[in-house]
Amino acid sequence: MSLRVPPPILLLLSILGMYLLSRFYPVTTFDFDGKSLLISMLCFIGVIPGFTAIIAFAKANTTIDPRYPQKTSRLVTTGIYRFTRNPMYLGLVFFLFAAAFYFSALSCFVVVPVFIWVMNNFQIEPEEAVLLAMFGEDYQHYCQTVRRWC
Repeated sequence: MSLRVPPPILLLLSILGMYLLSRFYPVTTFDFDGKSLLISMLCFIGVIPGFTAIIAFAKANTTIDPRYPQKTSRLVTTGIYRFTRNPMYLGLVFFLFAAAFYFSALSCFVVVPVFIWVMNNFQIEPEEAVLLAMFGEDYQHYCQTVRRWC
């Protein structure tokens, strides 16, 4: 695996980056009515895919640790995994959007595509290579029918 930093830690580092951008290079700041409600909704929406993914992994009795995909005992394609191959990472993106609105600086939104790029290239692609080697045609068919992010 290329990424040794657990995705939740990468999320926290990204939020720290957003904070630093908002503090030292905010570009444009903003505020609007309903911002707190929007932030709360984004956080709530972010919890849903991650929580349902953890439940699906628990039901399948397989690992949720993305750093060690070789410890996966079963290919999970039910529940939320019928709609997205990476629901936990999708949930993290919602938290990043919430953080960007919280810090109220346009520059913070730059972190979101950077996070997605890092996740795609250093977490998801190596993870998928391991799963393809483990589950072969079943995983290949799954990848052809279900998108990565949504």
